[in-house]
Amino acid sequence: RVAITAGGINFWLFALDAMTIGWFTVDIMLRMVSWPQFIEYWKDFMNLLDIFSVAPFYIELIQLATANESDNNYDFLRALRLIRVVRVFKFVRHSESMMVILKAVVKARHELLVLFVSIFLFVITFGSIMFYLEHDVPEDQMPPEGSRPNTPFSSILMSCWWVLVSVTTVGFGDMYPVTTAGKFAGSVVLCLGIICLALPMTIIVTKFSIEFDREKS
Repeated sequence: RVAITAGGINFWLFALDAMTIGWFTVDIMLRMVSWPQFIEYWKDFMNLLDIFSVAPFYIELIQLATANESDNNYDFLRALRLIRVVRVFKFVRHSESMMVILKAVVKARHELLVLFVSIFLFVITFGSIMFYLEHDVPEDQMPPEGSRPNTPFSSILMSCWWVLVSVTTVGFGDMYPVTTAGKFAGSVVLCLGIICLALPMTIIVTKFSIEFDREKS
């Protein structure tokens, strides 16, 4: 827990945070009171996002007020601090470009589902293949001593990690196939991975262009 000392930088940061949260709290309360139907207010996702964005501040105040209690009783409150990051999404509704992107994503939800399912099946399939090709490396094909682990493809999950990193063209280089069969299968992964990503992305880009032109007109 960070101590709030009078006159220190922590105090001024806390004061700035308190003023900001106070402003947003007043805004939320006024909109809640002036909303045509109170029940409908809670059905709006952006309203809930506003509430979740200010909640961590008051949770921290509860922690400070009960600092003499056992810390274990408030672990779940500390975990709720992660909700603080949702404040960033408050800027979304004030940006026309971001709203266009969100609408395009919603319109292309079926294509995105196909993309994720395709990647999932691709990763599981070739992850299993790479594991059985690379988990037992022959002595004559092992990398030099100390340069890399002898069998980086130690499990199917680790192999799936390599396939996912390769398909998304990230390529950390932390593991790579060393057998002839593994290199051939890895080449197939790289080539098919481009196709797996490219085909759905063309549809998604088309949806975005249509939505952008519609909003612009």
